[in-house]
Amino acid sequence: MTYKTDLSESLEDYLETILELQEKNTVARSKDIAEKLDIKRGSVTGMLKKLAAQEFINYEPYGFVTLTPKGQKIAKAIEKRHVFLKDFFFRILEVDEETADATACQMEHIMDSKTYKKFTDFIKKNDC
Repeated sequence: MTYKTDLSESLEDYLETILELQEKNTVARSKDIAEKLDIKRGSVTGMLKKLAAQEFINYEPYGFVTLTPKGQKIAKAIEKRHVFLKDFFFRILEVDEETADATACQMEHIMDSKTYKKFTDFIKKNDC
């Protein structure tokens, strides 16, 4: 699956975090998002408002946060990239897991769809 978004890396991280919390707890709460992203709760509110305005999430102040179908599609694509890249760095290149995760988190946002597709095709073709 490819995706194209004009979202910043930070907003994509929010979507990915909300997806993770939603899968674990059915819904996400701003305090859980802040804790997971290691930021202050006040910072979370502004970002949630931006994501809600773009219809990526359902959000009411002091309420629960859930992804809309549009937000879930993007979050799942980001998550898929992250898992694929982390697995490559950890399993194939034998980078330690923490570094593999951090590197995957950075690359998942900057790698364009065409390059990612070629990368995954190469890995699959070469049985990596």
